[in-house]
Order: sequence, then C-alpha cells, then structure tokens
Amino acid sequence: MPAKLGHKLLRRLQLRESWIIFFIMGIIMMNFPFLQIFNKPDTIFGLPLMFLYLVVGWAVSIFVIYLFTLGVGNSDEKRRETRQP
Repeated sequence: MPAKLGHKLLRRLQLRESWIIFFIMGIIMMNFPFLQIFNKPDTIFGLPLMFLYLVVGWAVSIFVIYLFTLGVGNSDEKRRETRQP
C-alpha cells in the first residue's frame, strides 16, 4: 500500500464516527436476522456455516481494531514530534 494512501486510511479511521459505525455493525452482525441466515446444516470444507460466520467475523473485527490502534499510535507520534522544538 502506498504511504500516502495508507496515511489517509489511518487518519480516516481515527474519526469517532468510524468507531461508532464499526461497533454498530458488530452488534448487528450478532443479532437474529444474520445469525438465522447462517444457521443452516450446510458445511464448507467440512465446517458448519455458522461456525465459519462467527470465526470470520471475529477475525475481521480484530483486524479493524488493529487498524484503529495503528491510527491512534500514528496520531500520538505526530503530537510528540510537533511538541519538540
């Protein structure tokens, strides 16, 4: 990922609205309609569809949290750099 694009992405993820949107998406993901959609006896690679849905959702949420922490870390470093004469 080019540095300019990565910097823009991380700066955008720092917004409070982004935190709220991803939190609400996580709550929606764990509610009735989505859980019912994936609660079927079908399997993919021998694993139940519900199990894969939960594991992939868990992994994606961890990745999003990782991106947010990168954004917070970058903003802290910039604050330190601007304070030094």
